[in-house]
Amino acid sequence: MVGKNNKDVHNYTSSTENGLTEISSAKEYTYFQMVAKRFFRHKLAVVGLVIITVLVLMAVLAPLLSKGVDPSKTNLLKRFLPPLTEGHLLGTDDVGRDEWARILYGGRISLLIGFLGAVSGTLIGGIVGSISGYYGGMLDSVIMRTVEIFFCVPTLPILVVFARIWGGSMWNILIILVIFGWAGTARLVRGMVLSIKESEFIEASRAIGCSDARIILRHIFPNTLAILLVSITLSIGGVIIYESTLSFLGLGIDPSTPTWGNMLQNAQNFLWNAPHLVIWPGLFIFLAILSFNFIGDGLRDALDPKLKI
Repeated sequence: MVGKNNKDVHNYTSSTENGLTEISSAKEYTYFQMVAKRFFRHKLAVVGLVIITVLVLMAVLAPLLSKGVDPSKTNLLKRFLPPLTEGHLLGTDDVGRDEWARILYGGRISLLIGFLGAVSGTLIGGIVGSISGYYGGMLDSVIMRTVEIFFCVPTLPILVVFARIWGGSMWNILIILVIFGWAGTARLVRGMVLSIKESEFIEASRAIGCSDARIILRHIFPNTLAILLVSITLSIGGVIIYESTLSFLGLGIDPSTPTWGNMLQNAQNFLWNAPHLVIWPGLFIFLAILSFNFIGDGLRDALDPKLKI
């Protein structure tokens, strides 16, 4: 009986030791390894990452993949060719330009505007939200009232007005999108800063004489990186939509420079006799936006400290 009890104790100890070993091995993961492990468990996020990687490689390798075809070169003798005709993989448009080449080069502009617009707007919003939440008082009230004004104003009509006034160059559109793209992030970051600015490590920083700027930039702002990363990925799709909408309305980038948006604008009059002119740019816009949203969802789950690996 005693031997049996000793065996049970031994088994219990062995299982406990195994448990400690598992816990110990789990602690060997770094923060970024845990985030990566959680992210790659999110199947849709992985699918989105693969699609975005392919789209980016297509844009970067556009000269190679298009076999040197000039996306602006016209040939009126080859108008409205269907896909897989006379060496044109996706056909040609109303003036004989190669649709495949225009998709590749258009992806450069659309993805670049989406990325730069989302990153710039998110970083500005993050800094403004950090300052607002940290200092509070009158400054916080002024900034939050400004944010509320931006939320009350319909974004698309304002974008249309400014695009009409300033013109439709890539940089003008980018500036417009950044001006109206920071408010949402600022409000999110402000809420997070309010919850951490009274933490012990912030109080310790104040006690050793750190300046407010150092506390914000070195201690508070890095703690908002998780929400900023998610905001960037989710914002890229919105920026691409706005750029495409402005281009579709004829207020975006000049049609001689292809983007997925202005390719749709050029194709709207030929929907029935050349549907491929609408299908291909629309499909690439859809894939890019959906993929960035999947990645954003995956990052949001992966960066959640409440989740276990």
